Amino acid sequence: MENGTYFYLMLFENLGCVKYAFFTLGFIFYCAVICFNILIILVIILDKKLHKPMYILMSCLSINSVYGTAGFFPRLLTDLLYDTHIISLEACLIQSFVIYSYAAFEFTILMLMAFDRFVAISKPLHYNNIITKRFLTFLIVIAWLYPTTLVGISALLTARLTICGNKLLKVYCHNYEIVKLSCVNNTINNIYGLIVTITTIFIPLSFILYTYVRIIIICQRSTREFRSKADKTCIPHMVILLNFSVAIFCELTLTRFMNGELPIALSLVISLEFIVIPPFVNPIVYGLNFPDIRKKIMHRIKASK
Repeated sequence: MENGTYFYLMLFENLGCVKYAFFTLGFIFYCAVICFNILIILVIILDKKLHKPMYILMSCLSINSVYGTAGFFPRLLTDLLYDTHIISLEACLIQSFVIYSYAAFEFTILMLMAFDRFVAISKPLHYNNIITKRFLTFLIVIAWLYPTTLVGISALLTARLTICGNKLLKVYCHNYEIVKLSCVNNTINNIYGLIVTITTIFIPLSFILYTYVRIIIICQRSTREFRSKADKTCIPHMVILLNFSVAIFCELTLTRFMNGELPIALSLVISLEFIVIPPFVNPIVYGLNFPDIRKKIMHRIKASK
């Protein structure tokens, strides 16, 4: 095999017997993530009373968590079991596409959730006329197609490069790290990568922050009862947004500006946070904070017993 056709994931080297402990923990964690998110998806799909925009978007978030972790954990667990940690260029690009489209989907879905809450709070009497099933379906399709196209083009631009190195200091395939291994001009990739970052992260995040500022202003002018109802639906979204945003900005800062400056263990934890923590935390936040979902989950558990 020649340089540019395969990569070594170097952080798996010299783990010794510790890798079996990591494998066990990773396997249990992955099973928990899958179970929690599938439970949320099934509860919402099977109960017609939960076929409302807010809950449908929650299920989209859980579907995205299953999708993103499926692109990361199976390969991670395989690498922990075996002594060779080689991945082909094609497989590497596919993994990179899945992980980064997952991150982009997360922001676009969170943007739709913020928009849904803004309409519900600012125009409660017209909510059902504005957020119709057809309009919601259209928004969800756009929210999935838009980042898929942008991230897909990024993967194609990377695939055209001539790669000279084959060592990645990561436990998963990272598009920016692959581009840095090219031995030809990669200016187009860097410019396009910046465009993708702005359009899939900063623009949705700016819209989300704008809607929540508007929601806060509206709540300040409303009754205490109205504020209480708004808090119950908005605070869980804000917790999830804060959790994911911090994880993404840590990853961006580490990759672009602090690469190699931090200890490897700390760099590894920071780089994995966005793909590991949100898929685990999100269903727990929804399951605990939304009575309708919590009641249905408990009912399902009792029924299974």
